[in-house]
Amino acid sequence: MTLDPCPPPPGLDCCHRPDDPASRCEVFINISQRFIGLLGNEASAATRNDTSREYPFVAMDSRQVFRQLTLARRHLKMDAYPPPALLDVGCGIGNVMLLAEQLGFDVHGIEKDRRPYEIACRLFDRQRVRDADIWNYEKYQDFEVIYYFRPFADRELQLRFEKMIEEKLQPGGILIANHKNSEAISADPRFRRLDPELPVWRKAAPA
Repeated sequence: MTLDPCPPPPGLDCCHRPDDPASRCEVFINISQRFIGLLGNEASAATRNDTSREYPFVAMDSRQVFRQLTLARRHLKMDAYPPPALLDVGCGIGNVMLLAEQLGFDVHGIEKDRRPYEIACRLFDRQRVRDADIWNYEKYQDFEVIYYFRPFADRELQLRFEKMIEEKLQPGGILIANHKNSEAISADPRFRRLDPELPVWRKAAPA
């Protein structure tokens, strides 16, 4: 048996020669991105969202999502049962849910736009993907991790949404908030940023 001359380092957030375009992880990520792009473009073209106020589905770069999820993973007890529950708000086609599931999270998503919702339901059952409006959903407090990629084009709605999520996230929970509009969380004593580059915060647990 021939040994790999450059074995990948241990650890979930390590990548085998990440700067090499022919490295294993880059090849697999690029393949997955092609499929995500194909399904995402179909979903976006068929959106029923009011695009003057809401964004259609836009896929987040899988590399950054992976870094964010592994950071959250390091701060949670991933060997516990049941595993930490993660909610993707506006989950689209379910691509972030797939990544989170592979990293050991108990994944759930909400999506009201019909086409991406239907695609996500082909990957997950309807107990995990709910046809739900952001404003009417009532179970935010049930999740240890809440993830979103800015859902609103309208700034006022986005700011209202951000405040709502920060209020409803359970104490001790982790927020992954891509493309936030407000920096108010930086001055909120309930929240601690977990990385200077990644938009990931942890809410203080009760004393």
